[in-house]
Amino acid sequence: PQAGKADPPAVVGLQVSALIDHVARVDWSLLDRVPGDRGGSQQVSFEELDHILNEVNALILPSHDDPSPVRTMAGGSVANTVRGLSAGFGISTGIIGARGDDDQGILFVNNMSFSGVDLTRLRAKKGHTAQCACLVDASGNRTMRPCLSSAVKLQANEFTKEDFQGSKWLVVRYAQQNLAQIIEAIRVAKQEGLSVSLDLASFEV
Repeated sequence: PQAGKADPPAVVGLQVSALIDHVARVDWSLLDRVPGDRGGSQQVSFEELDHILNEVNALILPSHDDPSPVRTMAGGSVANTVRGLSAGFGISTGIIGARGDDDQGILFVNNMSFSGVDLTRLRAKKGHTAQCACLVDASGNRTMRPCLSSAVKLQANEFTKEDFQGSKWLVVRYAQQNLAQIIEAIRVAKQEGLSVSLDLASFEV
C-alpha cells in the first residue's frame, strides 16, 4: 500500500443497499396481522412498513427496562456479518454498497463506523436508505419485512477493481433483485483473487 494509505480490509461485504433494521419483540397475534409467512422475508411498501411499525408501537407497551418497543440500527445480513467480524473478532472488514442522504443513511454510517467497519467503499447517493421491520417472536424466530422499492442501491456498472484489491474474502447474500450486481461483484472479486462466501438467504427470497 502507498505511504499513509490503510491496508485493504481482509473481508469485504457486498450489500448493494445500506439497510436500517427496526427490531421488535412481538407475539403471534401481531404476526397474524402481517402479510406473508411467519419466519420469512417478504418485501413491503413504505406505507406497509409504516403500518407494521405503528401496529408494534400500539400493541407493545414500553416498560421501565425497555422504554421503546422498537430498536433501530444498521442491519442486513452482510452488514451484520462484517460488523461482527470486526467488533467481535478483530478482523478488518469493509462494506461495498450505497446509502441514501437521509437520517437512516447517517445512522447506518455511525453504527458501522462504531464497530470499526471500513466505509470507503460505501457510496452516498441522493435518495432513501432501505429499511426493514424485524419482528422477533418468543421462540426467537424472525419475520422480516424489508422496504427496498425506493431505496438507493449500487449498480453493477459501478464496481471498481479498487473495491476488491488486496482483500481476501468477499461476503455476498443472494437476492434475486440484485442478481446482476452479485454476478458482477463475484466476477471482479475472482479476477482479484478473492474467495467468495455466498449466503443463500431466506426461503421467501
